[in-house]
Amino acid sequence: MKTITRSTCCYCGVGCGVLIESDGEKITGIQGDPAHPANYGRLCTKGMTLPLTAASQTNRALYPEIRINRDSERQRVDWDTALDTVALKFADIIRRHGPDSVAFYISGQLLTEDYYVFNKLAKGLIGTNNIDTNSRLCMSSAVSGYKLSLGADGPPTCYEDLELADCVLFAGSNMAWAHPVLYRRLEAAKATRADVKWIVVDPRRTDTAAMADLHLQIQPGTDVALFNGMLHHLIWEDLIDPQFVAEHTEGFAELKKLVRDYTPRMAAEICGIAEADLMTAAEWFGRSQGALSLYCMGLNQSAHGTDKNLALINLHLATRQIGKPGAGPFSLTGQPNAMGGREVGGMATMLAAHRDITNSDHRAEIAKLWGIDTDRLSPTPGLPAVDMFNAIRAGKIKAVWIACTNPVHSMPDINLVREALNTAEFVVVQEAFLNTDTVPYADVVLPATTWGEKSGTVTNSERRISRVRPAIAGPGDVRGDWWIANEVARRLEAQIHPARFSLFGFANEEQVFNEHRRLTEGKDLDITGLSYGILESHGPQQWPMPVVEAYGETRGQARRYEDGVFATPDGKARFNVTPYLPVAEPTNSRYPFHLLTGRLRDQWHGMSRTGRVPRLFAHTPEAALTMNPMDAERRGLKAGELVKVSSKRGGLILPLSLSDEVTTGSVFAAMHWSGQFLNSGGINESTIGAVDRKSFQPELKHAAVRVERADLPWRLTAACRGNTQALQAALQPLLKDCAYAAITMAGDDVAILKAAADSAPAGWLEQLFAALDLQPGPDVLEYRDARRGMVKRVGWQDGALHGFVWAGDVTGSDQLLEQLIAGEPWQGARITVFSPKTGNATRDRVVCNCKQVKESQIRELVAQGANVDGLKNKLGCGTVCGSCVPELKRMCSTTAVAS
Repeated sequence: MKTITRSTCCYCGVGCGVLIESDGEKITGIQGDPAHPANYGRLCTKGMTLPLTAASQTNRALYPEIRINRDSERQRVDWDTALDTVALKFADIIRRHGPDSVAFYISGQLLTEDYYVFNKLAKGLIGTNNIDTNSRLCMSSAVSGYKLSLGADGPPTCYEDLELADCVLFAGSNMAWAHPVLYRRLEAAKATRADVKWIVVDPRRTDTAAMADLHLQIQPGTDVALFNGMLHHLIWEDLIDPQFVAEHTEGFAELKKLVRDYTPRMAAEICGIAEADLMTAAEWFGRSQGALSLYCMGLNQSAHGTDKNLALINLHLATRQIGKPGAGPFSLTGQPNAMGGREVGGMATMLAAHRDITNSDHRAEIAKLWGIDTDRLSPTPGLPAVDMFNAIRAGKIKAVWIACTNPVHSMPDINLVREALNTAEFVVVQEAFLNTDTVPYADVVLPATTWGEKSGTVTNSERRISRVRPAIAGPGDVRGDWWIANEVARRLEAQIHPARFSLFGFANEEQVFNEHRRLTEGKDLDITGLSYGILESHGPQQWPMPVVEAYGETRGQARRYEDGVFATPDGKARFNVTPYLPVAEPTNSRYPFHLLTGRLRDQWHGMSRTGRVPRLFAHTPEAALTMNPMDAERRGLKAGELVKVSSKRGGLILPLSLSDEVTTGSVFAAMHWSGQFLNSGGINESTIGAVDRKSFQPELKHAAVRVERADLPWRLTAACRGNTQALQAALQPLLKDCAYAAITMAGDDVAILKAAADSAPAGWLEQLFAALDLQPGPDVLEYRDARRGMVKRVGWQDGALHGFVWAGDVTGSDQLLEQLIAGEPWQGARITVFSPKTGNATRDRVVCNCKQVKESQIRELVAQGANVDGLKNKLGCGTVCGSCVPELKRMCSTTAVAS
């Protein structure tokens, strides 16, 4: 029997509503919820393939596991044993070393209820503020910027502003890829209003930048100089609002003194752009009826990320582009519930409901609401992410509990994170998937529910709270994240704070939500007028939404600060003085390249979920380093060659990709590829741990690196058809033995391994044959040439290629791989498989994942004069989720220019 469940997507902070189809045991389908105001039925490629991520239980964490010591394997145990072990170990460490000897590192992918229980466990029970989250890596500079300028966290805007803006400034956001559902709304608005202007600020020429009316391709890290220069021009051209500045803000005189020196010419020289372009951007912004800025990791992931946010917000305040339709600084959230985590205080530097740790009145309020002594709450801010792992490495923190995140991949300078977890006395990992880079360090694994199995709430980028409902029960013996934290808390409570009543008497997630709701009363995010019942009857709601007894309002507030009253003590917004400072690590003769990092269209974070779907590899099949063709020519490098990219901290080997999307002097690598797909932890082997001292967010977007050819004569290509998740699990342990090794997927069921080394690792090929089940038999042929170090083995199944290994010399392997992916019957004698082929087969890249439309099909029609509408009509590309539309436009426009 088919069941439809309303819930939300689990990827970016757009908070798309989904309708999950299930048969009672398995998730069988998905569609966007047409009634959800965040997406009105739209989904991106990642959201549309969510059921495929849940189709197999391979690599799922299904049962609690414990290891007795670091040299032993973890063994399956029951829940009572696992929970008791965690509670007893934490209690012992706390008794011996104090509350701050333990820490929690949690995730923006947890639900609000999960976050709340963890926060109460750390701060209310243990008495430590050492609880931080991977939101520190993506959103904390945006939080600091909002608090320092507007007085409180939370965007003042709403999604409706996307359609109402006359000028849209994208700053450090490739929105076409990172937030494609919202980008569709902007595209639709621009299509009906030709006078809308798009300005994109980005060192790369991304798909978003390619669609802009003006692309400011600034030098990395120079955003503050740009915004200061724009403000100088706005003041000079009398495009500010002096009445608003005088009545509703503070600090403009000091800022004006600073930006006096940031003439458009000077600012443009710092940024490496034309002075005229800077002035045009300023005038479009200042003269529009509604100027909306959309910004994300390009601003936040910087050692000066808070200043970048503040300098942009200064523009909005000076021109009164805030608190009105189509205007305002809109921080795009990177994770599905980063906002909800901040609401409950789930970070080391804040308390629940936007209270401050260092404020004694705020601590007293929380203590009273929780029914504990005020001195139970520590007045000392906890250690944020980078400092936390440094403290673990130094032995100051003895135990860490990691939930729903993968710091051994996502943190900067990840070798230090590995050292920290090896040093820790006790490591707990609460996860839904076993194949993350962090799980091998776990002394205890606590298996948690994941998308489609969870119940609670999330808050999206526009402060809209949505109900998350489970479509199916979790497999094996998994449990909800809030339940796991609650059960450990009850046991730990009996150890360190036995009392007549428990702080953790929650029987279900609704009780957790109701307690969180009570803590928000009278605060800027007041949701005392909201309940599970209202979410069920009236749908998702925005905060603030206080109880309004006079007229029984059941809607939240869409747009903030419309009355010009801000969340500061005197109601006035604050201008902040933001001098330009360079990147944390400048380039030099030894490390001459700016390394930029970012996201791909069809992958998500460390790919523990999207990496389960082969078709999501079709658009970008493998990890690569992108370089400008002129830089490559000067160094004698060619596309496809292996290169080593390295910084002062470490490096990795990647194939080289050439593109003028990056300027000379810069290179780019996607952040998704982890140790599950590479013989390294990914690009964060090279990034720097320098942090913004206001927000403590690390500079993940930039590092100084060098790039050198990797001379590795022994090459290997192997591929096999089957359960790709099982094949990945079998191949992953082999990666570490090669100088370069990478796993990717293709088609619906093909796993691919490419490797390189000085010579074949001893005994390695036999392990590979076993992993691929390519053992000698009637359907397996082998060719060996010991003199030339060549081994070729090929297997067939049901008359078609099933798998192959080409080692030593990989000539011809590309053609063989394409035939394997096609799955067509083998023609002719099998022995001809070893006949040498000439040339290289180029993979026909899939541009539209929804309709599986390939690049060659699109280029053929474009050459015949087809435009985007023609491509949609004939091929269907761009008609489902629309994520490929920017690329279709770019391909059409590039062909038109070339002709």
